Amino acid sequence: MRLRRKADTIDLLQGKERIVLDAKQWKGRWSELFQHPSAPIHAELGMGKGRFISELARLHPDMNFIGMDRYEELIRRAYDKALAVGDGEMPGNLVLVRANVEYIDDMFAESELSRIYLNHSDPWPKKRHENRRLTHPRFMHKYMQILKPDGEIHLKTDAASLFEYSLNVFAEMNLPMRQIRLNLHADGTPPNHVFTEYEQKFVNEGLPIYRVEVCMNNGAGS
Repeated sequence: MRLRRKADTIDLLQGKERIVLDAKQWKGRWSELFQHPSAPIHAELGMGKGRFISELARLHPDMNFIGMDRYEELIRRAYDKALAVGDGEMPGNLVLVRANVEYIDDMFAESELSRIYLNHSDPWPKKRHENRRLTHPRFMHKYMQILKPDGEIHLKTDAASLFEYSLNVFAEMNLPMRQIRLNLHADGTPPNHVFTEYEQKFVNEGLPIYRVEVCMNNGAGS
């Protein structure tokens, strides 16, 4: 994704309520940032422009949400969307974070998250880049540490190759799967479905969206 950098982005984001530019300082303390700290926390890793996570926050005020991306320009765009759904204010159940998923285990404590969303992650199709895929076992082990024992990963992608690869990884790690969909919108959009920007674009073009829910458990293999 090519982004046009704006000189004032960092200045605009600094000091804003529930915008985090240094994620590691909040490890084990994310609940303190929300208006309802006891609610479960769901995180989208690689939120893009923020449509998905902002809409979830609007629809589920009883849950807490974190939208994460490594680019401050995307944090800025997501902030604009958050203000739109919050009637000009940052929703009390949404935090936007500038961070690299590579270091996610340095940002969250054990069992701090209840759900992780991976939406249209970079498929890294070349074999030599396999370990960069966000469903590679090295990432999965990190997720298993920061998710609760009954936590979940919801994967949605337009890349058939990444989906097949991911299903194989989940199976090899003995992680239960459900709601496996090879064409999520084949029979119409599911009720209460929340689109990402990319997903809307691909569905409009008639392309399939692949989706699966993965359940964590303490007996998952290595």
